[in-house]
Amino acid sequence: MKKKLLALMLSLAMVLTVLTGCGQKSGQESSESSAPASESQEAGESSEAEAGKDKDYKIALITMDSIDQHWVRLNEGAQEQAKELGVTVTYMAPNTKDDAQQIEQVNNAVSAGNQVIIVAANGPDAITSALKEAVAAGVKVIYVDSAANMDAEATFSTDNKAAGKLAGETMLEELKANGTTSGKIGIISVNAATASTVERTEGFSSAFEGTDFEILPIQYGEGDAAKSQAIAENYITQGVVGIFGGNEGSTTGAGNAIKAADSKVVVVGFDQSDAIMGLIEDGYILATMAQNPDVMGKEAVKAAVEVLNGTSLDGKVVDTGVTVLKKK
Repeated sequence: MKKKLLALMLSLAMVLTVLTGCGQKSGQESSESSAPASESQEAGESSEAEAGKDKDYKIALITMDSIDQHWVRLNEGAQEQAKELGVTVTYMAPNTKDDAQQIEQVNNAVSAGNQVIIVAANGPDAITSALKEAVAAGVKVIYVDSAANMDAEATFSTDNKAAGKLAGETMLEELKANGTTSGKIGIISVNAATASTVERTEGFSSAFEGTDFEILPIQYGEGDAAKSQAIAENYITQGVVGIFGGNEGSTTGAGNAIKAADSKVVVVGFDQSDAIMGLIEDGYILATMAQNPDVMGKEAVKAAVEVLNGTSLDGKVVDTGVTVLKKK
């Protein structure tokens, strides 16, 4: 009996030992499998944090208007780059070139928590106070196309004086080829304040220095094609031999005036649009100085992210180039 009891107790002990071992092994396996899961979770949280950091970057793009294809293309370039970098770029623009509306949008961009404002200044003096207030609130400013009268992190634009001179040289070459060595030249621009178009008209006029051509006083059509056409029609009645359009609306208006009058006046303009290219192909505009607004938009967004990442750009100015487009 004692032997049977002892054997039974030994058997129970062996069973308990096996069960205990199994429990410990199971616990160890659970512990080992939970370690990688924890590491994976931490990696996921880190990845989400990085993505969240990118998404927290809020950038506003404010152009002179939302109508010209120039600004549409600039915004397209900016949005393409924003998508690639994982940041948000909010596009804001008046329907027409209006200082008061642009100033309001700068203020709205600050109120909405944008950390960078990319802006093409319509009136460099008019918008400066609003931009200074934005900077005082901690917002960074980057210029595209046209700067205001204050320093910015960087500027991406055409070398407008050089491009304007190229436009003048293009017209002068055509006039001389036609046997015209003197006559009146009309200029249609946006306004007397916008830095980019002021520089273009200065560059254009410089191409005629030392010649027998007369540059007439600049007329302003506010970038509106209809107003610019009326100005061009008046120039035609004055007997001009050439008309320069300082931006998209000015150029379109001048071309439409030549078409309506079936005139042989030589027109050279600025910017690229479907309407302008159609007028060139039909022979009413000789050439246009095509900028690269998409490049301006892309480079400005890249610069905005660099600035937000703590990189100093030291107010660099980048010439985004220009191409002379003529009839194919």
